[in-house]
Amino acid sequence: MAAQFGRRVVKGAATTAVAAVAVAALSASQAPGVTDTAQGRQNTGSQPSSDPDADNSATGNSPYYTDLPPLNSPTPTPTTGTGTPTGTGEAEAGIPATVLDAYKKAEAALGESKPGCNLPWQLLAAIGKVESGQARGGRVDANGTTITPILGPVLNGNGFARITDTDGGAYDGDTTHDRAVGPMQFIPSTWEWSGRDGNGDGKKDPNNIYDAALAAGGYLCRFGWDLSDKADLRRAILSYNNSTHYLNTVLSWLEYYRKGTHEVPDGTGTLPSGRSDDNNGSSSSPTPTPTPPGTTPPSSQNPGGGGSTSPSPKPPTTTPPPSTPPTTPATPTDTVDHLEDAGTAKLTATAGDAFAEKIATRTETEAGKAVAKVRVRFTIVGDTDSVFTGGESVATVVTNSSGVATAPALKAGEKTGDFTVRATVVGRAVSGLDYKATVTARQADALARTGDTALTCVAGGEFADQVELKATYKGAAADGVAATATLIKAADDATANDKGPYFKDADGKTVRTLAGLKTDANGLLKLPKLYADDTAGTFLLRINTTGGATLTVELKVTAAPSSSPSPSAS
Repeated sequence: MAAQFGRRVVKGAATTAVAAVAVAALSASQAPGVTDTAQGRQNTGSQPSSDPDADNSATGNSPYYTDLPPLNSPTPTPTTGTGTPTGTGEAEAGIPATVLDAYKKAEAALGESKPGCNLPWQLLAAIGKVESGQARGGRVDANGTTITPILGPVLNGNGFARITDTDGGAYDGDTTHDRAVGPMQFIPSTWEWSGRDGNGDGKKDPNNIYDAALAAGGYLCRFGWDLSDKADLRRAILSYNNSTHYLNTVLSWLEYYRKGTHEVPDGTGTLPSGRSDDNNGSSSSPTPTPTPPGTTPPSSQNPGGGGSTSPSPKPPTTTPPPSTPPTTPATPTDTVDHLEDAGTAKLTATAGDAFAEKIATRTETEAGKAVAKVRVRFTIVGDTDSVFTGGESVATVVTNSSGVATAPALKAGEKTGDFTVRATVVGRAVSGLDYKATVTARQADALARTGDTALTCVAGGEFADQVELKATYKGAAADGVAATATLIKAADDATANDKGPYFKDADGKTVRTLAGLKTDANGLLKLPKLYADDTAGTFLLRINTTGGATLTVELKVTAAPSSSPSPSAS
């Protein structure tokens, strides 16, 4: 069996009669995306032994648990249970308390930050079950950090994707190749941009279930996916691990957990047994690999992305090891010498708008030949709130057959000015390529009053009507445009007047210039109430916006009527 380890041999979805019946029952309940054959067995499709795009998934397409839910559906019980319920179905429905809490907190957080995603915590539970058996049955400390590291296999191209080291061993303890890390099995290069601080301790730790669950939710919610939509749900799950068998296994657990779950004490959760790199359900032992700095080596090394534990490596059999290590063939990434711009136009957008142009970068060999199937990471750098589609500041894209990686569309934030998008090759130390992007202020090219009532007031009184304006840009309402209103001395003198009409500040003091005004979503701007001092005459109010729109409004103040003298006493 040792000779077969890492060949990505798929364990069939129906390894037992119980598993086959379970899938048929789940499909009958219309679990989205689960497909059946005529015999009622799960149609897993084929799983590649060396998928060239595997390193573009969250897990690097590392192995995972293939166990299916039991035939009987779980019965919901209070979440304050004190032990593991009896019965296979009930035990499988139990989720360790801290792990369950992390999933629910992640759902709540994504419900606020990305409500359109409709992320159910049961999906995180399904992925957590398949990736690590719910953090090895809930073997986490009080803060949610795994007692021992959960590490996937070395992604060295030997039956898995080949991903050379991207983190200097910081997360996985391996300075040569990457490995999936933690209860949700993120590869380091994905964690670098998708990592989150889910427990508020100021750190983003892939070994912490709160951090990992929130990161997994954010990963599944990118690209504007709506997980209540079956097609988007399938896309999101496949982006986590690109395998039809993986998809159907996760969907089976999702449907199972939706029917009811309960919490069990940490460390008492049931552990899966079958794994996708296990031909007949028996364990395989990988070559020992480094343990992350500052951690205690686990008593039994975890060989794969499924997060299972395995026995200590056995002594060699009668077949001696090769005298020289086998050479690993070069990957496309190994041949990249430099990056070239692939025709990116000038990157300029108005605050709040999408950039019309996308960044395109080409990976090339030293001879200038394009290199396909290379991961290019685009990172937004600088003091900006601009983001890529989906709200992320980092995006990783695989080059196409022409060697070109096109970044997701950029969306300008409200901060104006320049920032940089840096393109780098994941897993290859070549110089990055910087792209300058500019965000300009929202603009208006026309201003007009929404009414035509004359603005008059008696000296010492207040104007009955407030000044309301509408700003437009190229005929369309100009929302969010900055404006300034000033009571000026004359048409040719924009200096603030020292007499006549005035506004009041929050303290009731006289002010004749209002800065920091902004039009609403419909391009409307309503100025505060105006007052008049005891000076009669005609005065001017001038409003200016970014973009050059200007409007001057006339204000008239009439003298207060004089008091009639009292009749003389006769």
